[in-house]
Amino acid sequence: MTRRAVRAVVVFPGAGSSAEHSGLVAVANRLAPLPVHRVEFAYRVAGRKIPDRAPKLIAEVRAAVAAACVEWQCSTNEVVIGGRSMGGRMCSLAAAGFSGDTRAAQPAEAPLDVAGVVCIGYPLHPPRKPTQLRIEHLPHLAMPSLFISGTNDEFGTPDELRQHLGTVRGPTTLHFIDKARHDLGGHDAVVADLMAAWVTSLNN
Repeated sequence: MTRRAVRAVVVFPGAGSSAEHSGLVAVANRLAPLPVHRVEFAYRVAGRKIPDRAPKLIAEVRAAVAAACVEWQCSTNEVVIGGRSMGGRMCSLAAAGFSGDTRAAQPAEAPLDVAGVVCIGYPLHPPRKPTQLRIEHLPHLAMPSLFISGTNDEFGTPDELRQHLGTVRGPTTLHFIDKARHDLGGHDAVVADLMAAWVTSLNN
């Protein structure tokens, strides 16, 4: 995969929030003047609270990246994608070439060749269900990735994340915010600063 300077960023919200989430707004403001597109999933646009199944969400990620490339006249490998919780996970699945079929252990389509993937509060497993891991695609992530999580995240402890992110093929950066829970509430500026520094590092 040929890497180029980052020219745009596309981010997605978690399952229970919207593209207007303060954390995503903070990221967009911090990364300016770099273009940042905050994408609303279709189920939210339709007024529904329950997310669509993963295959549809992943298809929306791919479509949003394609639209961003047209709008900003760039290639996919000049775009960083990511998001909060579910949004970040869907981006990582798309980047690894997974369709969202929970039975699949191998990529079902070509990986989305992006400049990097950001997962803010990666939902490693549901709360209190540490054996229901969402890790099948991680060894297939070949591009740089950034994971930001709270030390008190009920969707994955620091030790669990360190263990399973060790399988990621590409270079991985992992940051923990002390005493923060899954929503990383009150830490929007810290998250935005970490993401901005990481995006800048991709251009060096």
